[in-house]
Amino acid sequence: MKILNLLGVVFGVGFIGNPLTAQTNVWQPAPGHVQISLWPGTPPDAQPIAGPLVAGKPWVLVDNVSQPTMTVYSPTGTNTRVAVIVFPGGGYHELAMDLEGTEICDWLTAQGITAVLLKYRVPDSGPNWDSQLKQHVEPKAPLALEDAQRTIGLVRLHAAAWHIDAHKIGVIGFSAGGHLVANLSTHFDQRAYPAVDAADKKSCRPDFGIAIYPGHMTENTTNEFDLNPTLPVTRHTPPQFILQAENDHVDGVEQALVYYIALKNAEVPAELHLYAEGGHAFGLRRTKLPISEWPQLVDKWLGTIGMTAE
Repeated sequence: MKILNLLGVVFGVGFIGNPLTAQTNVWQPAPGHVQISLWPGTPPDAQPIAGPLVAGKPWVLVDNVSQPTMTVYSPTGTNTRVAVIVFPGGGYHELAMDLEGTEICDWLTAQGITAVLLKYRVPDSGPNWDSQLKQHVEPKAPLALEDAQRTIGLVRLHAAAWHIDAHKIGVIGFSAGGHLVANLSTHFDQRAYPAVDAADKKSCRPDFGIAIYPGHMTENTTNEFDLNPTLPVTRHTPPQFILQAENDHVDGVEQALVYYIALKNAEVPAELHLYAEGGHAFGLRRTKLPISEWPQLVDKWLGTIGMTAE
């Protein structure tokens, strides 16, 4: 698998070659230096980490990201010329880099889709909790949105070289990453930062968005079934796919419902899938629950909106 690191040293996640280690990337090497694993695989005497498991497996969290990076994963077979930028979740405090990142990229590349994993800046790069107001408020600087807009521009700039159709570039995000999908899908007319180079002259509008158990969708409202006013859905918002479990106690089902209703009111093509069970932060890891079949739904949907052949 060909992997390109373009905005920084991807090995700076602080986890190298050992899926049982969950260190944070509080340190990154200077430019031109690459961290190299001491062991060709899992080190001897490795111990499982304490903490939550998903489908019986641990997952890697990364925080204190000040140097955002993107990593391009090329398709493993036939190239559909579709690209999907992946936004891991983590409440804008950290990033679930494998559960909602590299594992998603592996699935996409197996479908002939170029995957672009974004390690965006955290913490405090999205809505933050204000203890006095007792609500989430938007950040003074929309760092995650800046990183997402920049990534879209870079992918479009290099689309020909990477064998991507510049009109088939979408985004997928989980939890806070799902909010970032909606944020990018409603904020693309103007960059959130001063233009840097030719990449920032390209459109940062995604051609489609996939929001998996999205969060932060009902904040800054007085009614729990109103959409966050900082997400101004219009008829120019690209087609959206939304997936949610009704027993998600982290980001409740209303998160998906209000987004879907706003999309339908704006006549944006949208597809919503609700399942009775599934909880939160399940990624692609299979369980006995029907919600584990969601990747097949995405595959079909990409065909219905003309991104891939049905």
